[in-house]
Amino acid sequence: MDAKVTIPALMQMKREGKKSVGVVAWDYQIARIADRAGVDFVSVGDSVGVNLWGRADPLDVTLDEMLICCRAVRRGVERALVSCDMPYGPVQQGVDSALAAALRLTKEGGANMVKVDAAADFPDVVRALVRAGIAVFAQFGLTPQTAAKHGIPYSAQNSPGAQISGEAAQKFVDEAKLLEDAGASLLDFTNSGPIAGAAAVKAVNIPVIGGFGGGPWLDGRVRLAHTAIGYAEKWLDTKIDTYTNTAKAALDAFTALIADARAGRQIKG
Repeated sequence: MDAKVTIPALMQMKREGKKSVGVVAWDYQIARIADRAGVDFVSVGDSVGVNLWGRADPLDVTLDEMLICCRAVRRGVERALVSCDMPYGPVQQGVDSALAAALRLTKEGGANMVKVDAAADFPDVVRALVRAGIAVFAQFGLTPQTAAKHGIPYSAQNSPGAQISGEAAQKFVDEAKLLEDAGASLLDFTNSGPIAGAAAVKAVNIPVIGGFGGGPWLDGRVRLAHTAIGYAEKWLDTKIDTYTNTAKAALDAFTALIADARAGRQIKG
């Protein structure tokens, strides 16, 4: 196995022009597979509420629920860095609340980094976590916690129209600089688009990662593991390209299992 990934190693990759890669995962088995594949980091996202548990909004995920997911992923990862999302609530309640939550995510959850959403609105929280020795993955751009004020619903964030326009680019470049000055180790620029994203990469010395609305203009990419492998019922009918279609393979397997069981044949496995 390759050497353990570190934050300085990711910064060195940026300096050398090498792209870092991460996946969003919520369980032990996916974390093990992604780690074995060689991803640089695994992000335990509060998107678990929508994508795994079928909720309508990621903002109702609790700290205790994030801890369950973070511990599961931590047990599955040996090489990659593990980042865990701060759920909605502790940051909004103030620095003390955010610090207490971040300490739980690192001490109980085993996270190497804590992701703070809408981080540019809470630079004091970023500074407090860094002072406490907690590495911060600072998310900004159009996020679940900020999109509403830009008039974009959560469900539309992955559409091309949700990307940040050239006119708004300077605002987000300034936010990237603010978060770097606050001590963030990594930036997650959501829905950056090629103009604002490329400008942010040049403006800061820390890696700028992107998921929704990102592209090769960034220092690295992060993707939902379940999207990369096509693991959701929606992938049965969509024509969107993924790296594989686990949903279709699962449907075929369940269909065959049902046929064997109903025909009185021995089942496999």
